[in-house]
Amino acid sequence: MGGLRPWARYGLLVVAQLLVLGLGAAVLQALEGPPALRVQAKLRAERATFQEEYGACLPPGALEELLSTVLAAQAHGVSSLGNGSEARNWDLPSALLFAASILTTTGYGHMAPLSAGGKAFCVIYAALGLPASLALMAALRHCLLPLLSRPGAWAANRWQLAPTTAALLQAAGLGLLVAGTFVLLPALVLWGVQGDCSLLEAIYFCFSSLSTIGLGDLLPAHGRSLHPVLYHLGQLALLGYLLLGLLAMLLAVETFSELPQVCAMVKFFGSSGPLTTEDQGGR
Repeated sequence: MGGLRPWARYGLLVVAQLLVLGLGAAVLQALEGPPALRVQAKLRAERATFQEEYGACLPPGALEELLSTVLAAQAHGVSSLGNGSEARNWDLPSALLFAASILTTTGYGHMAPLSAGGKAFCVIYAALGLPASLALMAALRHCLLPLLSRPGAWAANRWQLAPTTAALLQAAGLGLLVAGTFVLLPALVLWGVQGDCSLLEAIYFCFSSLSTIGLGDLLPAHGRSLHPVLYHLGQLALLGYLLLGLLAMLLAVETFSELPQVCAMVKFFGSSGPLTTEDQGGR
């Protein structure tokens, strides 16, 4: 493949990405399609049962209108289930978490602005805040990466390791540290505290948060009857976890991106000439 032109190499990347996209869609369709149909059938059965029992007390279309209003409010994070811990969606802890989800591009989707002014402010806030957040992350990365590279340099000098081997061990160690500290350990805590989620769901939440996917289908203490103080403390804890975890994830990704093997792959797709021995990491 060394004789391929750069445009052909980029074409192969695009085709590979499309294949991965199609594979992911096919797997998700096979896994999630049947459960979604079962939930839909159960919901229709329960609605039919409710209408059979109480339909005489309701005007035609009243139930559908009520459900539409409730779902529209739920889409903006407003619930009428009487949970006192979530009675005020836009108190300070909730607003801080929402602002952090914008600046980190996580976007859990559990809250959304209702007013036109709020939506306009989000656009301006994100347009100005995202570059500032990226600049801060870059500054912290520039400061912390040399500190994180010291153990690898010490190990290379101590055991006379090749630079490529030391870099690979350092990246693997940092990856395991981040995975254990910011994914597995918080997932175990969430699993023990939440009570109504499995360990897999807790790991799923932690990973989706730190990868900025933020699907929002699972949030700690969301929808549970907690004391407002505990609920707000949980939101502040989630805020701190999100900021620190994303920084740790960025450092780990940056460390892996600087591996000689990764650099050689990037250079292969960006250069029309053959790779040198130094690019391949064979120093």
